[in-house]
Amino acid sequence: MLLNVLFTTSCAGCNQPGETLCRRCRFSLASTSAVVTPSGVRASVSFDGVARHVVLSLKYGNRRAAARLLARQMVHRLNPQSVDLVTWAPTSASRAGARGFDQAELLARAVSKLLGVPCRRLLYREHGAAQTGRTRSERLRGPSFRALSPRAGLHVLLVDDVVTTGATMHAAAQALRTAGIAHVQCIAAAATPAHNAARLRTVATAGNGSTSTNTPYIPNRSEAATLVGTSSKNAVRSASAPSLARAS
Repeated sequence: MLLNVLFTTSCAGCNQPGETLCRRCRFSLASTSAVVTPSGVRASVSFDGVARHVVLSLKYGNRRAAARLLARQMVHRLNPQSVDLVTWAPTSASRAGARGFDQAELLARAVSKLLGVPCRRLLYREHGAAQTGRTRSERLRGPSFRALSPRAGLHVLLVDDVVTTGATMHAAAQALRTAGIAHVQCIAAAATPAHNAARLRTVATAGNGSTSTNTPYIPNRSEAATLVGTSSKNAVRSASAPSLARAS
């Protein structure tokens, strides 16, 4: 009860009272590796364990401060090069209206601030269903976008929150190129693992005594003390890694 009085926020990873991301959950994120999906999109983490909780807390829990944490990890791990402008792959208008924000926009604006470059909306989503909740075959068809081109020769960084099949990012990047932007980099906060890969990864990293394959690994306090020292900050796993997301 006293903790609830002292802290008005809770950890986006484990929901314990305290700062936006507690030390143990920061360790858990830092101990994972970045990934490259088969579609070529680079993501800072795999969408499982603590990372999944953090992303979902942003999308569905209105934890907007989580966008800054994820953006910092994206910039540090993925190290975007030669960026003139940052934009995002917008979610559907109905989703953004229901949440009161577009999580991809929050991430893009946080990334642009860290990079010190402008952030502008260049993409508009055509009417259609949101990707969330659709089957893989439906996702592969992807949404449709129309794009604006501010001027020729720009290097644009395209940001999204979660990559699943790659269809959304591919469609968004193609719309930008059609509008005359020749250089488009695609990065995401997380990439969704294939079902079996996610299960194997969770089993492999679950703490002692865990009885569920869905329980994210959260290190003990002594492990957390080594937070940054053991981080594979710049590591990027190839798409063939067993726990890697097939994704979009």
